[in-house]
Amino acid sequence: MNLIAHVEIPVTDLERAMRFYNAVFGVSFGDVASIHDNKMAYFPFEEGKDGASGALAQGDVYVPTRDGAIVYLSVEDIDAVLAKAVEHGSEILFAKTPVGKSGFVAEITDSEGNRIAVQSI
Repeated sequence: MNLIAHVEIPVTDLERAMRFYNAVFGVSFGDVASIHDNKMAYFPFEEGKDGASGALAQGDVYVPTRDGAIVYLSVEDIDAVLAKAVEHGSEILFAKTPVGKSGFVAEITDSEGNRIAVQSI
């Protein structure tokens, strides 16, 4: 069993965040769910595949930050993602850096000010 089961990325403006993640990562979101007075937009998820489920989450307890846990998103083309991110207002916090023999990582801000990492393998 994988230890990480689910991740929620805090947002202050759910619609803006959904537009950002769609434009930069090509993510399509379904209907927004309301859970305990919070709004959730779930990332696509398929049972039996690698990775945890996740959502953009808006509510009183969800505060975007650069200082907390860092969520890593897998991407096919890190250069294209970084270019789209900057085009949509991101700041690059950690430049593209090789890891291992064929992978790369970088860190950016999302539309809400969160520190988000991207990795390609």
